Amino acid sequence: MTTPETLFPARAIGFVRGPYREAAEVPKGLGARHDAPGILEILPELEAGLADIEGFSHLYVLWVFDRAGACQLAGTPPADDRPHGVFATRSPRRPNPIGLTVVELVRREGRRLHVRGVDMLDGSPILDIKPYLSSVPAGRLRRGWLADAEARVKK
Repeated sequence: MTTPETLFPARAIGFVRGPYREAAEVPKGLGARHDAPGILEILPELEAGLADIEGFSHLYVLWVFDRAGACQLAGTPPADDRPHGVFATRSPRRPNPIGLTVVELVRREGRRLHVRGVDMLDGSPILDIKPYLSSVPAGRLRRGWLADAEARVKK
């Protein structure tokens, strides 16, 4: 019998080192700035996988919301006063508690990537890192309900 664990045997490739110890410390809501420094510390046996990463300015980081709590399929995000489905938000309370963050790569020191833009908790497990390559032109990018929420705040 196939189980979810055999379909996708996820394991951490490293851990986040950053300033936030509690979820309440992470900036949230409209106008929140994510420019906190941090380190993506990769496991020693995987350091060779970082070869040539220095050439990229930004990285996607897939990580685990390891302290998120139970899944909620709908909720009211900090950026709005209306509820939305979990898949239309960045809520940590997801069926699969996987986070996605874009960070700026400041420098590499061996197996440690110094980055800016950390919004995850210190010690969060990292699942993967990929170079950030966007092919969506700015004029075609839509922001969904968030654009409506921002417009209501500006009134």
